[in-house]
Amino acid sequence: MTLSDPIIEKIADYAHTYNAEEASLKEAKTCFFDSLACAFLALEHKKVRDFCNIAYISDSSGSVRVIGTDIKTNPVDATFLNGALIRWLDFNDTWLAKEWGHPSDNLGAIISLADYLSKKKIKEYSFKEILNFMVIAHEIQGSLAIENSLNREGLDHVALVKVASAAVASRMMSQNSDKLRAAISNAFIDGQSLRTYRHFPNTGARKSWAAGDASAKALKQVFISEVSDENYPTAISAKNWGFNDVLMGNNPLTLERDLSSYVMDNILYKVSYPAEFHAQTAAEAALKLHTKIEDKLEQIDKVMIETQEPGMRIISKKGPLTNYADRDHCIEYIVAWCLLNGVLDSDSYSDNAASDTRIDALREKTITQENQKYTEIYYDLNKRAIPNKVIVRLNTGEEFKEEILYPLGHKNRRIEATSFLKEKFVKSLDNIGLNKNKLIDLYDVDDLDSINIYEILENITK
Repeated sequence: MTLSDPIIEKIADYAHTYNAEEASLKEAKTCFFDSLACAFLALEHKKVRDFCNIAYISDSSGSVRVIGTDIKTNPVDATFLNGALIRWLDFNDTWLAKEWGHPSDNLGAIISLADYLSKKKIKEYSFKEILNFMVIAHEIQGSLAIENSLNREGLDHVALVKVASAAVASRMMSQNSDKLRAAISNAFIDGQSLRTYRHFPNTGARKSWAAGDASAKALKQVFISEVSDENYPTAISAKNWGFNDVLMGNNPLTLERDLSSYVMDNILYKVSYPAEFHAQTAAEAALKLHTKIEDKLEQIDKVMIETQEPGMRIISKKGPLTNYADRDHCIEYIVAWCLLNGVLDSDSYSDNAASDTRIDALREKTITQENQKYTEIYYDLNKRAIPNKVIVRLNTGEEFKEEILYPLGHKNRRIEATSFLKEKFVKSLDNIGLNKNKLIDLYDVDDLDSINIYEILENITK
């Protein structure tokens, strides 16, 4: 066997053999049901339902199910749709480091492939095995994100989704080590997305389906490696033509960390607010301030936001915001909306909501700046804070301020978040037309061995 690049070797060795501890599997269960909640909530929106009815997918023959729908299609297209549904509202789990992303984006591939392998009578997995695959995918994507910044090179984080999905899908297919490395190398070779659809002037809805697309491409690579003798051992390091030389400039990819369950154990949940994660604590701070100034909104003279450096770089925006995707990634819009309305939900970014002229008037009065201490504790792996401070100054000279270092979805606030995460799941079932009581019963089961993934699949589809 020809040795591959060290990063490919490390990912392959880990993906091929790792088995998580019970505590990590239980965290993965929370993440699993939270991801389903995000998909169910997404289906309340017409644009999402239109995506599910793309003709070439919904009319294609197949048996693999799509969350919350009656669609049965092939595993690659099911991965695309399941991934898009989980990701659509920017409400699923989050990982923040040098790169950021949403590791549950890989769940679309995991459940679609599990469904396919069962229907083809190739392999059936226990629920605990599904959760272990989630831990593996989270660790690969998140560990690469800790040490590497694709965004600084103009590349989108979904490249890491592609690598993680390829690795875990290869294990699910019981592929040998050569095929596993081939699948991972193909994921690195495959054309990587530009971040332009996340930034002015091109911000658009592609960010809601980009990860589903990446995960589906990964699964296709795994199927290809089943029938093709692929071998690209230096896909990352090859001079001139490898991932590093073509895409990473002076910052070649690294992966020095030991891989285990660190990412799943420290994952961040969006518990209450469908907003880009760097703004979660800003939203919470602004909502607290609303209760103090709701009768003084006309007196606001200035709003000041102190945030981390990534918050400045990613979501601090001036000028017009042209669509939903622009608004849910604008910290000034989020803070203004919360100050004015005292609530934040997926309707807060609609064209109708944004027509309130008070929002842009308040954005004009807003100054956003980096707090270097916030940046330091953001990057500290022992703290992983995502801090924001919001200060409101009235024309009377009176000031109100709120500082929040850790969002509700942070590990430091996990016990506090437990009831809210369940509430999010229960609420997501209100309009989906599924067996709500059965799904809540499954959510409440503590014994992982007694849960059947195929029973879940039966109950989350129509």
